[in-house]
Amino acid sequence: MHAEPMDPQARLDADLDRAPDLAPDAVAGSPLDPGASPRLQRWQHFLDDLQARAGWRQELPSHGTLVRVTGLVMEAAGVLAPVGAVCEVRGDSGPPVLAEVVGFHGDRAFLMATGEVHGLHSGAKVSPRATPNAPPLLGRDNPLWRRTEDRGLHLPMGDGLLGRVIDAHGEPMDRAGPLRGVRDEPMSRRPINAMDRDPVRQPLDTGVRAINAMLTVGRGQRIGLFAGTGVGKSVLLGMMARYTAADVIVVGLIGERGREVKEFIEDILGEDGLQRSVVVAAPADAPPLVRMQGASYATAIAEHFRDEGRHVLLLMDSLTRFAQAQREIALAIGEPPATKGYPPSCFAKLPQLVERSGNGLHGVGSITAFYTVLSEGDDQQDPIADAARGILDGHIVLSRDLAESGHYPAIDVEKSISRVMTSVADREHIEAARRTRALLAKLTKARDLIALGAYAPGHDAELDLAVRLQPQLLQLLQQGMHQRAGLDDSRRQLQQLLN
Repeated sequence: MHAEPMDPQARLDADLDRAPDLAPDAVAGSPLDPGASPRLQRWQHFLDDLQARAGWRQELPSHGTLVRVTGLVMEAAGVLAPVGAVCEVRGDSGPPVLAEVVGFHGDRAFLMATGEVHGLHSGAKVSPRATPNAPPLLGRDNPLWRRTEDRGLHLPMGDGLLGRVIDAHGEPMDRAGPLRGVRDEPMSRRPINAMDRDPVRQPLDTGVRAINAMLTVGRGQRIGLFAGTGVGKSVLLGMMARYTAADVIVVGLIGERGREVKEFIEDILGEDGLQRSVVVAAPADAPPLVRMQGASYATAIAEHFRDEGRHVLLLMDSLTRFAQAQREIALAIGEPPATKGYPPSCFAKLPQLVERSGNGLHGVGSITAFYTVLSEGDDQQDPIADAARGILDGHIVLSRDLAESGHYPAIDVEKSISRVMTSVADREHIEAARRTRALLAKLTKARDLIALGAYAPGHDAELDLAVRLQPQLLQLLQQGMHQRAGLDDSRRQLQQLLN
């Protein structure tokens, strides 16, 4: 029995009935005849949507295999992922190991693991991590139509981090429950145009008398804290964290001893300081990539709060450990050493990290950053210390001689400088600080004469004045760790000393 041939108009109506029920404004369609039937319009929109989906470029994921593990570096073949992308390495059992692409040679990608590599074997599957919240197939009118693929690291940001201690992966370390009020955001941000930053014009009260009076810091300044081991840099950081006039404090403990993390939080930072602080800890036993990630994460958190219009104090301990972690990675992937074992990439990474802090766009929000720099053997010509002085807006030097004599904070005012003090302090304050610095220099030069009893007053009026004011000078520059000295009080005490 043969079916009767269907009329062409009936066949078109049947096809229209089977077309998906799309809203006419779902995608931008081609212009239609105003007199076209609704079903014909629906069909045209359906065809336009198919054409839009066919034109959307979507990269297919590439999977590779692990072919070599040498020290800190893993080599994978067949992985097409850019430098900085996060990959998952899966063995036969256990959770996947996260690794970041740090370089490549030919068709081999070099990866650095962020955790333990025990249990991995040759041939393990290496897969680029999926883009967080990746969009599905979209029409041309969707705002995510031209969204670029981002396979970089996304970590928690938001007010839920305040009062918490987290690691370099954004996981809580304080056993205070999961993070709330946060959302994952990319670690990488576009650098701010130098012409869009406001210059440093407002002073910042650090709560430390020696800094407020002699080395006044500006809001948005980047300053280095140069010190050897055991001269009180952690205590000084804690004092600034408790007493500095800032909305949010971000503390990055990078490459320090694990024991010091809890001691810094409980004994130095204190409960009051922790309430408005975020602490990112990447101890010395963490892989080098994790230590670098911890420094970048702390800076990204500070950028997040700055972009919201807040004034942030960033305390990073230490910039040297960050450079040493980069040195381990660079040497592991074959980069030749340059200065005292540091490859050239170390000196390129330092300004990339430091330049992310400072004033925000058109003066909205700011990051005032203090970076500690460890001077190996108290050598101020250490390569990292020398490079840091050139990219920071000043340096505060802590003296071992002062620390051994019980002078705390052990700030060597003569060797320290704030390059923005002339922009944030008035003329009288600048002149008083210059005058006091000259008196301290006189005392330093005559120290041996005074100790031997060879000093005789009456030959140098400046030295006589410095010797007479020595007790007041020491009182000005010394301060207990639980004492706060405001900016106005510090300036007033400096003026009274000279008057």
